[in-house]
Amino acid sequence: MATIITIDGPSGAGKGTISRMLAKKLRFHYLDSGALYRLLGLAAVRHSVDMANQQDLSTLAGHMDIDFEASGDELKVLLEGEDVSLELRTENTGALASQVASLPNVRAALLRRQQLFAKEPGLVADGRDMGTVVFPEAPLKIYLTASAEERAQRRYKELLAKGENVSLRALEEQVRSRDERDMSRDASPLIPAADAVQLDSSELSIQEVMDTVLNLVYLKGLATSVDH
Repeated sequence: MATIITIDGPSGAGKGTISRMLAKKLRFHYLDSGALYRLLGLAAVRHSVDMANQQDLSTLAGHMDIDFEASGDELKVLLEGEDVSLELRTENTGALASQVASLPNVRAALLRRQQLFAKEPGLVADGRDMGTVVFPEAPLKIYLTASAEERAQRRYKELLAKGENVSLRALEEQVRSRDERDMSRDASPLIPAADAVQLDSSELSIQEVMDTVLNLVYLKGLATSVDH
């Protein structure tokens, strides 16, 4: 059985960056579950599927033509053969993902698709319910968080670097709104698994978070050979 490490947490906590770094370090497979929901939201808009129609969205979820390709240190995401990596990272697509993720039938349709990513030698799964629903038996579960202010600030800097004109206050409101939606939904709400290690990255550098996570991996005896 493949070794599974789950890293859950709210948007902007750094779980995607840490998960990709960890997967590369351990030479494990990587699952960006958030990308699946973003892809579904994007596909729904492109195919004019009603965002409130659970049946049609569930059908679309089971038949999406998607692929993930490693491109250097980045992950290229393809939807119906088109590279949509940049479009997936927009605030609009993130909002679409949060909408479809609140629907029980949609989450059920994507559950098995996510579980198929668990292959030898191991998997690092990043999302919001990886440790609670998708891989509840994972030997190491991490819940990575940060304050809403810090997460908004990180996103603000990222968007400014891309030349986008954004409002920090608006981003803070979006972060809080998304947190409330994700944490209060009936289907797989965003909560730490009972046995998850909770880690606040608000005042930690990426390397400090990475070092802490690697120490947990080694303490659990989940890896002995790493890619230096």
